[in-house]
Amino acid sequence: MPIHLNEELKQFHLQSKDSSYIFTVLRNGQLGQLYYGKRIEQAESFSHLLVIPNEPIGNATFPFEGDDTFSLEAIKQEFPSYGTTDFREPALHLWQEDGSRITNFVYESYKLMKGKPGLTGLPATYVEHEDEAHTLCITLKDEKLASEIDLLYTVYEQENVITRSAQIRNNGKQDINIERFLSAVIDLPTSEYEMCHLDGAWIRERHVTNRLLARGVQYIDSKRGTSSSQHNPFLVLKAPHTTEHSGEVYGFSLIYSGNFLAGVEVDHYDTARVFMGINPFDFRWNLRQGQTFQAPEVVMVYSDEGLNKMSQTYHRLYRTRLARGEWRDKERPVLINNWEATYFQFNEEKLLAIGDAGKELGIDLFVLDDGWFEGRNNDRTSLGDWFVDLSKLPNGLEKLASEFNKRGLSFGLWFEPEMISEKSKLYEMHPDWVLNMPGRLRSHGRHQFILDLTRKEVRDYIYERVAAILSSTNITYVKWDMNRNMTEIGSVAWGSKHQGEIAHRYILGLYELLDRITTGFPHVLFESCASGGNRFDPGMLYYMPQAWASDNTDAIERLKIQYGTSYVYPLSSIGAHVSAIPNHQVGRTVPLHTRFAVAMFGVFGYELDATKFTEEEKEIIKCDIAFYKENRKLLQQGTFYRLKSPFEQNDVAWMVISEDQNEVILGYYRILAKPNPGFERVRLKGLSTDKKYEIKGMNLTLGGDELMNAGFILPPFYTGTVQTAKTNKEAVGDFQGMYWKLEALN
Repeated sequence: MPIHLNEELKQFHLQSKDSSYIFTVLRNGQLGQLYYGKRIEQAESFSHLLVIPNEPIGNATFPFEGDDTFSLEAIKQEFPSYGTTDFREPALHLWQEDGSRITNFVYESYKLMKGKPGLTGLPATYVEHEDEAHTLCITLKDEKLASEIDLLYTVYEQENVITRSAQIRNNGKQDINIERFLSAVIDLPTSEYEMCHLDGAWIRERHVTNRLLARGVQYIDSKRGTSSSQHNPFLVLKAPHTTEHSGEVYGFSLIYSGNFLAGVEVDHYDTARVFMGINPFDFRWNLRQGQTFQAPEVVMVYSDEGLNKMSQTYHRLYRTRLARGEWRDKERPVLINNWEATYFQFNEEKLLAIGDAGKELGIDLFVLDDGWFEGRNNDRTSLGDWFVDLSKLPNGLEKLASEFNKRGLSFGLWFEPEMISEKSKLYEMHPDWVLNMPGRLRSHGRHQFILDLTRKEVRDYIYERVAAILSSTNITYVKWDMNRNMTEIGSVAWGSKHQGEIAHRYILGLYELLDRITTGFPHVLFESCASGGNRFDPGMLYYMPQAWASDNTDAIERLKIQYGTSYVYPLSSIGAHVSAIPNHQVGRTVPLHTRFAVAMFGVFGYELDATKFTEEEKEIIKCDIAFYKENRKLLQQGTFYRLKSPFEQNDVAWMVISEDQNEVILGYYRILAKPNPGFERVRLKGLSTDKKYEIKGMNLTLGGDELMNAGFILPPFYTGTVQTAKTNKEAVGDFQGMYWKLEALN
């Protein structure tokens, strides 16, 4: 049993595979945090871990008359509130009808459950068998408010995973306005950590940023209505000198797709408080009598073997216990998308020609991107209508899909269902369906506005239009896009008391719509996209098992994007394509073999005009696709290791290994050429020390122990002298990438 209880002392000990999480009920009835870290054995008492000063604390405030040592200012807590002697970042802040913001939620009861309950209206991790996990529910009660909070803790017994979420119920007679209700707060006894997070912007998403914790509050957030390209809802605390493969790491990931807050406060005692949840900025939820409010789930992962082990835990969990549906465990098709080949300018003949060329190379799936619906010749019109443009496709989508199917290709389609163009039939009929504040300027993004998904009639319309196309056409793949952030957030469908709820209600409406569509069409592989990686988050992965990682398809930029993304998201979720050169985003010319060597470490495809390949390129691509298909399961479901970081050096390396340790693919990349370079070697990880591995194509067999300790010596890079027939072409010049397949001998 991974959850231990001491009912007399009211202590709770959660044990995952290698970690322990311990908390208790404090003297004042609130919850105190005792320990989170490497697994320790259950003991009769952990009371000694509760540190309370034995002398008066100067300038502090105290809840008990005559006791000037018990102050929440100096005590680690589990779900701290505002205004009762703790001045740090709180978990909740409630505004009551009498003007009070003071609460006193104290321990009421606990409940143990096998398995893991779902969260109403929200995505969350799950179990397939109830023995995989156990859940502890702690109920806190505020007598004056006549309200309760349930804190859910789930322990995945065979992983280093503990999930947390919170729900509040208003059982009183008055409304409560929720100003702040975070999913989790964790107090750690020291601030000797480095904070690591993923930030960026459009076409440079999820870059790795590290900073030492300092006194005060440091946080990342989104106020954009999406999880955002700027900051991902994920952060790490790592001990000094932690590397990819050693050191103590705490990971915190929020399963949510909207405005979020994630940060750390270091107080005057140098303790660190981690906090994560829905962003309190511009948020106010009116909770009426009998209603509940559910906060999203935080997934906490502990590792004492560096960042890689943390990432691998997230990968396994999110690939198999967050993603759902028929495509969760299926090998994904190799696709070709026409966007960068044609943009809006195409016809049926051109699309079929690209498909024919792709099929010859081994492509499985053709995806028709933006521009297929009536009037859509640029990005200023027609979003929301979703009727096929017969001037481009005179025989309709059904006939087009049939033609691709005859050629042995599946057919996929791009949608942007959450958006509306002012120049559209839908806008003429329903201008009130736009998310906006009446009487205020309406900012546009990409010449479009956002449909108000808080309204059921809007969600019903979107479902009906998308479902009509998916029902009438043989579509096996949908790219679901969303190309702007929220501005002037408001809804004419909701009264003034509820305008602070709109951003969150939008996300709840989106989740309801996605659940309806994805369960209604389970055979379709859905890929989420939001102006590239603007909504690459765990919330979306619950409905769609893969996401377009970035609108930037340049292989060299993708080294950073994919490296950072892999901190928390599995390779099976990372959409990665080979595109044309010069690259459309940065203008860089990168060799074809490098573009493939980067993109294959993801859900692989092409984003270009396949009719323009030379005969030599066709032969290379045929071999590339054949290699990928042969190793597709390994690349999409294997264990991934980061070996050399593009954020720290000129060379980058990573690898993936099968669960049985029999198959390995190693990727190595040199960004800029070096004059007269020395010999390079890379130490592999995760191999069996009892096995010998054949390096394919090199007539070389090495032991797993040698490959991990002495390392794999790379073929020499070009030295700068005269090239000969022996010169490795993949080691000459800038932007070089190469890969090797290793197989264990029987």
